[in-house]
Amino acid sequence: MVNLENYQYFLIVDLEATCCDRKTIPRHQMEIIEIGAVIIEAKELNIISEFQTFIKPIRHPILTNFCQQLTSITQKQIDSALNYSQAIAVFKEWLYAYSNFIFGSWGDYDRKQFEQDCQFHQVAYPIASKHINLKKLFSTNQELKSTYGMKQALQLAKIELEGTHHRGIDDARNIAKLMPYILARKKIE
Repeated sequence: MVNLENYQYFLIVDLEATCCDRKTIPRHQMEIIEIGAVIIEAKELNIISEFQTFIKPIRHPILTNFCQQLTSITQKQIDSALNYSQAIAVFKEWLYAYSNFIFGSWGDYDRKQFEQDCQFHQVAYPIASKHINLKKLFSTNQELKSTYGMKQALQLAKIELEGTHHRGIDDARNIAKLMPYILARKKIE
């Protein structure tokens, strides 16, 4: 197990990707369309910096209606977005203003999606840090028998969801609000 006390910052990333409810986009062809991320300082768990960018997909450049409704991301936002390698360069420039951080996301999806997109676009993986599954850590530290989606975890902690669920930056901010519970500094009542 990773000793989280060794880190000065937590990087929380939430990605949105191309998707379809009719199975026209296979899982292995989904591409990131938004990176939402926050840096939290480890002592007080306050957000000290935020990052958000849209990314123009190339495999399935036209967003499905399902994807637009789920994420609230529009075709216009995607059409004028950076390509993957440009977006990763900007993300890394923001990220590496900080050192001694650990990368966390709600589940393993975000880490795996980064790996998949980096391989497809032939771009080096952008985060030189261990990854922690915040979803599992939340359930473990709250002594829950199962894992929960972010929205359900917020409800258990009696924290209001802010922004739009399934928008990368909003979900990253909401996960940040769960950090006291994820780290067992607070217990669910």
